[in-house]
Amino acid sequence: MEDLSSKLKQLDIEDFIWIVYIGIIILSLYSNVLERNYYLNKDNYCKNRYLKITQIIFSILIVVYLYFLKDSIDSIRNLKNTDSDKKKKLVLLSFIASLLIAISGFIYLYISFVNDDLSVEIAFN
Repeated sequence: MEDLSSKLKQLDIEDFIWIVYIGIIILSLYSNVLERNYYLNKDNYCKNRYLKITQIIFSILIVVYLYFLKDSIDSIRNLKNTDSDKKKKLVLLSFIASLLIAISGFIYLYISFVNDDLSVEIAFN
């Protein structure tokens, strides 16, 4: 029963994260409008707003990525000797993927703070 309760709590958190992603999509669309205005009109207000929104987006994403990294670490800790080799391998691969995504998030966040002249395109590549 405890496993079911834990899984349901995890799904509630993931539902919230999907809502956060919807917010990020809306912010990203708005930042594209601002970036487009900057390039077309050389409006520095739009540039500054675009940069600030990009920093906010990647800051939020770092929190999400760290949640999934922590979840992957917990999955590794919860492995049992009796678990199949396939499960152990997949949990390890999931951890590696989460770690790499978190690292890429920190890199994108760094770029968003030092990229004042919009010389490097950053996106969810």
